[in-house]
Amino acid sequence: MPEETTPAWARRPSISNPRVQRTRARILTVARELLPEVGPTGLTYALLAERASVTRQTLYRHWPTRAALLFDLILEGPDVGYPEPGDDLRTVATAWLTSLRAGLTDPATRPAVLAVTAQADYDADSAQALARIGTDRLGALNKLLEPSGRQITADEYTLLFGPVMSRLFFDRRDVTDEFIDAVVTQWLTTIDRTPPPGHDTEKTPS
Repeated sequence: MPEETTPAWARRPSISNPRVQRTRARILTVARELLPEVGPTGLTYALLAERASVTRQTLYRHWPTRAALLFDLILEGPDVGYPEPGDDLRTVATAWLTSLRAGLTDPATRPAVLAVTAQADYDADSAQALARIGTDRLGALNKLLEPSGRQITADEYTLLFGPVMSRLFFDRRDVTDEFIDAVVTQWLTTIDRTPPPGHDTEKTPS
């Protein structure tokens, strides 16, 4: 049997059909409603199929594994206010962390993130989903930073969001606006803010 090269979280049916799109959206909505009620382990495909009025076969066609489902629940969360692109690192970074805080305090997104993280050490699909989330979010942030001429590395991204994750999941404390401001202030001292060669430096302080 040939080796499957596409990770489970990336194997999806075509959703060009509007009816398929509606079914998928309804399932995700029901899953988001169930997560705070039953938790990640209680979100079985049997329960989800019953509540969403679909077959388990339909669920498996869209999400071959629970990691694939949790991946979509995380990245397709509620609208919490997406940051605007900008040329000021502090402004963009602050807006990014504010949006991250809103997303991670959502009652469905939070347990989904915790579940994928907890399973990543022993489940390959969860590990791939977790890596994909990180890559996706870094790419999205760098897209917002394009007007500044600055693109941050994976390590610099970790230094930005890491304190917020620690505050929420380890300290179990609120991420206040003051905390975000302190994180961004410290982060700006650790990164190289030199624009790439050829970038217009007229706005860059000497």
